[in-house]
This record gives sequence, C-alpha cells and structure tokens, in this order.
Amino acid sequence: MSKTITLTLSPKQAADVGYYTAEAARKMGVREDNIALVRVLRRSIDARRKPVKVNLSLEIFIDNEPQPEPIHFDYPDVSHATEVVIVGSGPAGLFAALRLIELGWKPIILERGKEVLPRKQDIAQINRNNAINPDSNYAFGAGGAGTFSDGKLFTRSKKRGDYNKALQTLVFHGASPEILFEAHPHIGTDRLPRIITNICEQITKAGGEIHFESRVTGFEVREGRVRGVRVGDTLIEGAAVILATGHSAKDIYYTLHRDGIRLEAKAFAMGVRIEHPQSLIDKIQYHAPHRGDYLPAASYSLVNQVYGRGVYSFCMCPGGFIVPAMTDQSESVVNGMSPSQRSSHWANSGLVTEIRIEDFAHLEPEYGPLAGLKYQQQLEQLARVQGGDNQIAPAQRIMDFVKGKPSRLLPPTSYLPGLVSSRLDEWLPSIIGDSLRRGIEIFDRRMQGYMTNEGVVVGVESRTSTPVRIPRDGVTLQHPEVAGLYPTGEGAGYAGGIISAALDGERVAEAIASKQ
Repeated sequence: MSKTITLTLSPKQAADVGYYTAEAARKMGVREDNIALVRVLRRSIDARRKPVKVNLSLEIFIDNEPQPEPIHFDYPDVSHATEVVIVGSGPAGLFAALRLIELGWKPIILERGKEVLPRKQDIAQINRNNAINPDSNYAFGAGGAGTFSDGKLFTRSKKRGDYNKALQTLVFHGASPEILFEAHPHIGTDRLPRIITNICEQITKAGGEIHFESRVTGFEVREGRVRGVRVGDTLIEGAAVILATGHSAKDIYYTLHRDGIRLEAKAFAMGVRIEHPQSLIDKIQYHAPHRGDYLPAASYSLVNQVYGRGVYSFCMCPGGFIVPAMTDQSESVVNGMSPSQRSSHWANSGLVTEIRIEDFAHLEPEYGPLAGLKYQQQLEQLARVQGGDNQIAPAQRIMDFVKGKPSRLLPPTSYLPGLVSSRLDEWLPSIIGDSLRRGIEIFDRRMQGYMTNEGVVVGVESRTSTPVRIPRDGVTLQHPEVAGLYPTGEGAGYAGGIISAALDGERVAEAIASKQ
C-alpha cells in the first residue's frame, strides 16, 4: 500500500524533487533508494506570515508496491448511435459531448464560431484594434470563452460531479499533470487552444460531429417537445437538444423568447477590471520586496459587504493581461487571462458588485425577462461611448477613481488596444461606482498599497455571469415546459467557470442517457 505524508517546506525546498524525496524517506524511516515513486497529491502556498511556506502532500510508493496507471480514457465508436444536438462548444458543450460518447450516444455540436486556428487570427485582429467578427472573438469559437481565458480550474461546487475526473480528462487531452495537485489549478491561455483542439479531434474520432460557423437561429418545438434546431433554413434534429451557449450569446435568449420558451431574469454582477503591477501584488502578498525564484506570481481574493451589496474580486489573473471581450463593435467589455507561466508585468482582476432584479425593474415592462440583459448592454454601450476608437477602453487611475479626480496620464498597461483617460467615477451607475470605490478603500486596509495610482480601473467587466436563467427541472434537468430541451452551463445560469460548466454538461448528458 502507498503511504501519504505531508511536508512543510521553503519554496526552494518544495521545488527540489530530490530534497523532498529525501525528506519523505527520512520522515517514513526508510532508505531513499527504496522509494520507487513520489507523487504530489496537493501543493499549496501559505503566505499568511513570514517566511512563506509550501505545504506538500505526497503519495509514496515503496519498491514492489503497485503503482498508479497513466490516465487514459477509451471512447467507443458512436458514429451510428442515437444523436443529441449540442448548441455551443464551450466547456459545458464539450464535456457533455464526451460524456454522451462514453454513454453510447452521438453528439452533434453546432458552434457559431470558427475552429481554433482561424479564431486565433480573428482575435489577433481585435488585439490590433481592428474590427470585431461578432461570431469569432474571445467569446465565440471552438472551446467558447474558455479557450482564450486564464484557464483557472478551481471550483467550490464539488457536489456537481466528479471534479477529479474532469481534471483527468483535461490531462488526458494535453494539460499538465500539475493541475491534479495544485491548490488552485491553472492551465494558461497559451496551452488551452491545443487542449481544445485535442478534445474536438477526440469527439470526431469517436464518431461525433462538430459543425463550426453554424449559428442556431431557431428552435423546432412540436407538441411540447423540442425536435431540433434551425441553422438558417436547415433543420438539425436529435433525440434531445443541449443548450450550452455561454453567457454572451444574447441572440439565443432573444430567439428563445421569440419562440415562446420561458426565460427568467436573475441577479448578476458587473464592475470593472482592476490592474496593478505584479511586483506590487507580490510585495503585498509575500511580505517581501521581491518574490524570489521559487514562488509563483502572487494572487488575491477579496470580498466584502458594501452598502448592503457584495463587492468582490473575480477571475484574478496574476502575471496576466486584460483583453477586449466584446462581441459587438458598439460595446466596450474587458476580461482577463494569464499564460501558463504567468510572466507578464501586470496582475489584473475583475472587481464587481451585485446587480439585483430590482435594479433593472424599470426595464421589465418593455423587455420582460430580458430586462437584465438590456441593462448590461446599456452599460457596455455607455463604456464604448466613453472609450476611444474601436477597442480602446476607458480607464482611470485607481486612487483617482476612489477620490473622484481625473487622471491626466495613465500608467503602462497590459491591454493591447490601448486605454483612454475617462472619469469612471462620474458615469458608472451609482450602485456600481459607489460600491466599488468604497470596496477599494476597504480592500486597501487588508492589502496595504492596493489603492494606488500605479494601477488602473478599466471599463467594463460586465459578463461575470448571465442576467438570464433558462429554467430547468431540478430532477430531470429539462426545461419544465419543453421536453427534451436541456439548458446547461454558464449561459443557462447553472455554472460559473470552466470546471463547474464542464461538470454541469456531464450531468445533463447523464440525465439524457437515464431517460432512455
């Protein structure tokens, strides 16, 4: 039997496999040459006080003990199996497809955007401040918004499904095995496109289908059951339809509403993207002038109640970049991402506050359940007016934002299209602006130096979640009024990140299989 031990080490010691193997042998009372394999089960950094420590949980295999098999999945041939239509190829859609294949069903994925390589070319044009392709950008295309995101895999929703299996699936398709044991696993925007390509190839190799540049324009519902979806004039039928469209597919919500399929407004969150020099965050979090050679770029997680609303950091990207995440030229929307090495000079995070249903109740008479969507769009369009040409985004120095002062000059930024100075404190709705300004003051007490004019706030971070929920039955996971329609993932209002969306997609696939 293998044995599990925990070591508390310095960052340098924890980076040296020879050192921690010797320490493990000493702690177990065995000779080092009797250890056949040391496998890291979990690695976490304790930076609560000086000096910073690393906690390693290790699984030790002694000679002659059976060792773990490499991660492997066998997907059957489903080319002639019963078909299920999946709308969207984000984490929910792809993991639903893989699980359907495991269960003997044939997925047919319809993706409005392009494959990875041509999508990369369209994103490069956006970063160069050229025109936006509304169907191929940071939100739409192979892998959905996750492909060109930070690739953070941490989720608090462990009850949704097999979290470890989801991580193993990613490793099988090319992710680093380190995601299996890091306390806050992360893939990186430079590695995700290859992994998404591998998953797509796996699906088609097993007999599934993926149709790119196939925007769904309607739903075929007869006698209370969805029979398929329309792509232009073409009807694509299946035994069930999985809606995994992501939170930016606004036209899907309008199409569902037009076709009489019930939707619900829900609370969500909006705010800004806040950016600091990474060296400043390192200094604050590691209690030292420099982080050294053995610690990763430092991160943070902040939350507080302000004026009765939650204000919190979201999608923190150490050593990362702010990116243009709009899907239409009339909007200004920003998001963040990090490469695998988290090596840029900047750290950024969403900084957002709650938007409640009563905040957009004035829009309900005209827009019904889409009132929150309209409220979100109005702020994105307002931010666009405040910005510059194309994707140039409005920004303000952090302390100036809090103190209500104009920023004559802006510091260097990771945001490639560029920033223009703007009084965000004046044009953000007060329920957002006032809450964020007070929140920054509170967070500065916890992280002294957080409120600084070395950094900026950039507008707007508006797509942390969807303002619309597509209802579903809690047991069957089908829409309560349309049999065979299975909403899933972030766009339906049931997930909040790569892994939670992936697990929700798997749950829906299992629900479909259990019906037969």
